[in-house]
Amino acid sequence: MMSSTDDLEDKLHGNSGHNSSSNSYNNPHRPTQAAALRYDGKSAPQITAKGEDLVAEEIIAIAKEAGIYIHQDANLSNFLQKLEIGEEIPKELYLLIAELIAFVYMLDGKFPERWDNMHKRIMQEV
Repeated sequence: MMSSTDDLEDKLHGNSGHNSSSNSYNNPHRPTQAAALRYDGKSAPQITAKGEDLVAEEIIAIAKEAGIYIHQDANLSNFLQKLEIGEEIPKELYLLIAELIAFVYMLDGKFPERWDNMHKRIMQEV
């Protein structure tokens, strides 16, 4: 996901994206996997693309070309492969995916509206 979450989703049917990949270099017997998510802020993130081997490599290439941050997590990728394209992530993944999306927003310099006030309050208390 990195510099812009919007770019990958524009290419893979949506508005904003998340890409999770698992490379075979971690385990020579495990195929390369990738999944892309779309999050519009109105509902749970949805699977917009997924695949293994050549399809995964194409998803990863599109993400890299678009400047999208790629999160590598074999367990997450294996789980996402079980979902269908267009399916929302299950509630069990909400916190993990929310943390990844928040991290990506911070990398892009985007912070919650009240972040400045919260940061000032924390600094005053410390």
